[in-house]
Amino acid sequence: MNRVIDNHGRPISYLRLAVTDRCNLRCFYCMPEEGIKYVPKPHLLTWEEMERTIRILVNMGVDKVRLTGGEPFVRRGIMDFLEELNKIDGLRQINITTNGVLTAPLIPEFQRLGIKSVNLSLDTLDRQRFFDITRRDEFQNVWQTFEALQEYNIPTKLNSVVMSGKNTDDIIPMAELTRTHNVSVRFIEEMPFNGDGAHEYQEFWNYRKILEELKKTYPGIYKLPDPPASTSYNYQIPGHKGTIGIIAAFSRTFCGTCNRLRITPQGQFKTCLYDDGVFNIKDLLRQGLDDASVTERIYEALQHRAKDGFEAEAQRTVGLVSESMSTIGG
Repeated sequence: MNRVIDNHGRPISYLRLAVTDRCNLRCFYCMPEEGIKYVPKPHLLTWEEMERTIRILVNMGVDKVRLTGGEPFVRRGIMDFLEELNKIDGLRQINITTNGVLTAPLIPEFQRLGIKSVNLSLDTLDRQRFFDITRRDEFQNVWQTFEALQEYNIPTKLNSVVMSGKNTDDIIPMAELTRTHNVSVRFIEEMPFNGDGAHEYQEFWNYRKILEELKKTYPGIYKLPDPPASTSYNYQIPGHKGTIGIIAAFSRTFCGTCNRLRITPQGQFKTCLYDDGVFNIKDLLRQGLDDASVTERIYEALQHRAKDGFEAEAQRTVGLVSESMSTIGG
């Protein structure tokens, strides 16, 4: 299959699709405590529009889709949508990012549908800290999801945002999970996508500082080869079953191999996490454009793609980054 190539020579093979902006947690680094103003349902992409968009992109060489949110499992109909995606020829991987609150009972269905991997958001193993970060007492449900993923042998990555003054004491306990579990624990630099729920940084934990903290306890930790287009620097602790990843999401060191596109719940087509959308694919579909015309718009956008997140942020038309990560899909 031929893949479309952007203007910097990067092949595009991966779509991150946010199916909803709604979430049943209120993580302070993602949105203000009072939440955000949700998009009215008629302004969201329908399941049918999302399926059509994915089919168009698969014909352009995309073979991996990750469903995100918000929290994808708060939107009704998502399991039927997964059934339909599973029928698309050429779609090699369907992956899911979830906070795990509602997900545990669905894990057997994930296995039947052939879901390739699940990213589970989990910033702490301490129930009180979980409440302090998410403003909801849901740790036990999330942990049950983790246990179910392990039971059904679904490849799992635990995503932990490292936040000064909040959960840096959890870095080593999270890393310890890799001792006995075949899981990738990924530590992520905090980003500014919190819907104007501004807070002060006591100290910014970049990827270098996170690695230094790990080396204090695990001096033998060693670098693994990073897969093509990887967003994480990957490591192994000797004797541990699982692996460690560190994602420089704010430092933006991985842009040179970026193979990803993003579509927000309301249809904003983003060629970079840090841009403010290059066009609205929902509007194109509802205007009656055929697949060939939509394909041409996507191709055109990719020929004007920013070389990295810093350039994309500088080109924004609506000012500094401040939207909630819940509205753009993690």
